[in-house]
Amino acid sequence: MEERRVRRFGRGQTHTLLPLRTSETRIRRLSNTISCWYCDYKISALNAPLFGFGRRHARLLRLWFSIGVGFTLTVLLVVTLILLWELGSVLQIFRGNTEFSDFLSSIIFGFSPRVYALRLSLADAAYLLISTSISVSVHEFGHAIAAASEGIQVEYIAIFVAVLFPGALVAFNYELLQILEQFAALRVFCAGIWHNAVCCAACGLMLFLLPLILCPFYMHGDSPMVLDVPSTSPLSGYLSPGDMIVSLDGKHIRHEQEWIEMTALMQEQALQSSSHSENSKGFAIVHSRKGYCVPTSLIEESKKMHLVYNQSSCPNDLTEFVAIQCFDSSKLDDVSNGDDHLNKRGSRHCLSATDVVKLNKCSHGRVTEITNGSSCICSQDETCLSPVQLPGLIWAEITYSSPYSPECLQVGGNSFPHSETADFTKDGCGGTFVFVGDAISMAHSVQLTAYQPRWAFAFSAYLPKVLEKSLIFTFQVSLTVALLNSLPVYLLDGESILEAALCHFTLLGPRKRANVLQACLLGGTIICVLTFIRIFFNFL
Repeated sequence: MEERRVRRFGRGQTHTLLPLRTSETRIRRLSNTISCWYCDYKISALNAPLFGFGRRHARLLRLWFSIGVGFTLTVLLVVTLILLWELGSVLQIFRGNTEFSDFLSSIIFGFSPRVYALRLSLADAAYLLISTSISVSVHEFGHAIAAASEGIQVEYIAIFVAVLFPGALVAFNYELLQILEQFAALRVFCAGIWHNAVCCAACGLMLFLLPLILCPFYMHGDSPMVLDVPSTSPLSGYLSPGDMIVSLDGKHIRHEQEWIEMTALMQEQALQSSSHSENSKGFAIVHSRKGYCVPTSLIEESKKMHLVYNQSSCPNDLTEFVAIQCFDSSKLDDVSNGDDHLNKRGSRHCLSATDVVKLNKCSHGRVTEITNGSSCICSQDETCLSPVQLPGLIWAEITYSSPYSPECLQVGGNSFPHSETADFTKDGCGGTFVFVGDAISMAHSVQLTAYQPRWAFAFSAYLPKVLEKSLIFTFQVSLTVALLNSLPVYLLDGESILEAALCHFTLLGPRKRANVLQACLLGGTIICVLTFIRIFFNFL
């Protein structure tokens, strides 16, 4: 997301980064630059339309960009304070605030190496490239229109790639910039940041209104739909594209964020349960378990199989269960006996998890209100069994529906029921399976969308996700471009903005203003470099 600033402002300057082309002949003969690390393509065809638009609406545009000056100067002040905080973190003045410092760094610089290194896929890289091109173009067109409203015509617009980062720049007539009044120059320099801020607001509003905009074609917030299940996913073989995740451990899931939050909570509870089981013997193990009422006949079959194979552990296709006591929540003394049951080898059984989850539950892994005086609902010919879990791993029941499966479409199941307890197994419209493992990796291994198409057609399921991610990436990149250009560092908009703003401090002479400017730019650049180094060293 590199963006080169080729505009400089300052009365009496004799140097510039601008390629000084003032004649139309030289503009027509623009030459593109190609090298090992940098290439660009210069465009002059938009010069006249942009200039004409700016001159026609000059009064309105000046008001618009004057608002942008106030906004940009405020952002410049906030970013400077954040840089001072970062300096304190680098010098270890503010100890114990590394997470907050990393958060501030990610806001300013727009990325976290840890996140992008682990989660940036090829598709995300494409979104990042497109959103960067859009954000930088919005930024540069802001400068171009602001300049046109002040009577300065753009010499050319260049699209470039530096190393691997795309960008854009606009070149102005430097002599005309020199004779602009100070506030008019501020309007030109602040226009790019202001337009990026407006772009962020537009993306945020579009994201908020997207369910309403797509309402005629998509249902939103009923249940997340599976878009892709990689072969490396632990849910591969259980879920397929087009399936709807209805519930997780009996809790109805409405959208992707709820799925992520629920799995994170389950993983945290599993870790806490493992810790409590070591410190609080017996109670934590039984109290946090899920239990199922298993018929005695099924238990006897598992005993016979265990005797035949004479194995110390269950086969790969079976899960080990342990008998637990049903207890009244008002009588927790019985719970302490749970450890005795865990230590008795005869109370352990190898059963099929797929068959067991279809049975009635005798424990839900949490204390619930008891209306019949006891939490046990198993009959006399049933035993309450609970799966044996390894520390840190979860046992999760995932209920799904397949409204677009051929079996379900044949019986008119295109609109699946919304009840959490609906039987999806009949007519081949879904089912329930058990996942045992790490919840976080499981949750991120599938690609979901909160939108369900009302009519199935090619690529209809992917359109809302593409729009969502495009808006999210554009919002993030546009915010990054705005904040980066607000930094008081060399070669970015912050340099020109700070230089023009200092001209309003008439109490300072030209020499003092120049010294203050160089001190701010040098300090800001050094702090930014140190912050980059700290981020990458923390990552390594």
